[in-house]
Amino acid sequence: MKPRICAAALAAALALTAAGCSGKATKDDEGKAGAGGVKTGNGVTDKTIPLGVLTDMTGVYASLGKSVTQAQQLWVKQTNAAGGICGRQIELTVRDHGYDPQKALAAYTELEPKVLGFAQFIGSPFVAAVKQRIDGQDKGLVLPQAWSASLLGSPYVRVIGATYDIETINAVDYLLSGKRIAKGDKIGHVYFEGDYGENALVGSKFAAKEAGLTVVEQKIKPTDNDMSAQVAALKQAGVKAVLISAGPRQAASLVGVAAAGGWGVPIVGNNSAFAPQLLATPAGPALMKDYYVAISTLPIGAGEAGPAKLAADYKAAYPKDGLDNGVVAGYTAASIYGEVLKKACEAKDLTREGIDKALLTINAYDSGFGITHDFSDPKAPSTRKSLILKPDNKVPGGLKVVQSAKVSPAAENFTPAG
Repeated sequence: MKPRICAAALAAALALTAAGCSGKATKDDEGKAGAGGVKTGNGVTDKTIPLGVLTDMTGVYASLGKSVTQAQQLWVKQTNAAGGICGRQIELTVRDHGYDPQKALAAYTELEPKVLGFAQFIGSPFVAAVKQRIDGQDKGLVLPQAWSASLLGSPYVRVIGATYDIETINAVDYLLSGKRIAKGDKIGHVYFEGDYGENALVGSKFAAKEAGLTVVEQKIKPTDNDMSAQVAALKQAGVKAVLISAGPRQAASLVGVAAAGGWGVPIVGNNSAFAPQLLATPAGPALMKDYYVAISTLPIGAGEAGPAKLAADYKAAYPKDGLDNGVVAGYTAASIYGEVLKKACEAKDLTREGIDKALLTINAYDSGFGITHDFSDPKAPSTRKSLILKPDNKVPGGLKVVQSAKVSPAAENFTPAG
């Protein structure tokens, strides 16, 4: 059955604003004590805790969305098999928005009254579009698969990992420390229009100013898949390295076109600008030669205990599907939500207010993937550290670590404009 969309929500979708009109079907039950004397709200019963998932399985981030969602479903299966949380089973309700603003906001409007919060919401622009509504009336915890600094400052929308601007500053530092670029050089930046790319651009401009570099900008749309024009422009400008804040398809095109033209410069992408499937394409050899990814997690193919166990469990659950870092991102977010639920249960408060209070008490959560997360300050991302990864088709998930987690001096001194 198709979800009903009210006029204000449709207008919000069209304009990407934050108007909302949903009522809470469970409002009358909000805060009532349930099993174990625990206060409950928004769909929570004596037997279940419902969480929403707003993902992209058919759009620009389809491969990421599938991996993130299946990893979260794996976490739910494991958690429920171990007895659940607070004597209750976790339930996920998944909606695929296909990276379409109307579908994304309509799906949020449909699920919001029925779930305690959202363990996944892909798309910085879409999360930003409902942030005002979340802060003003809904107040359900959202852990987005999005890293824009515009999402900072909300007690209810919490970024896991470094924001795009900080991640990009760390990427520039990697190029500087490796002497791939130096003061006075030009660096290119290919970026999606909108929240994601433009937040990353803030980071590259800040890093460039600190290091005496010049940024040559190339703005693109998510529908732009051929980077020939961008490569030609950056090559003509004489840039010494390129940053890309876009999707896997755009990264593959950029790297492949540059290699085909004999233009050899290092290229560094943000965390979502890679998919291991790219290594089987003609761009694969070029990606493995001089392409890098900045990210706030160990890759799924790392030998440490956390990634190794998750890789084995995921392959057992989904033997026909490959491994990528979406698996790590999804599982980490679900695990963090689980930790919040446990702390809220200890406080006997599984309402949205109880969830938000519980999250603020988590200041040193070790995800098992190379980063310790701090959620005590809503104005800050959970970390400023980034690892630098490099594609390698001999490693499960297609990425290996070339620089362990660190925060650059420039990123340490940077204040995100959240």
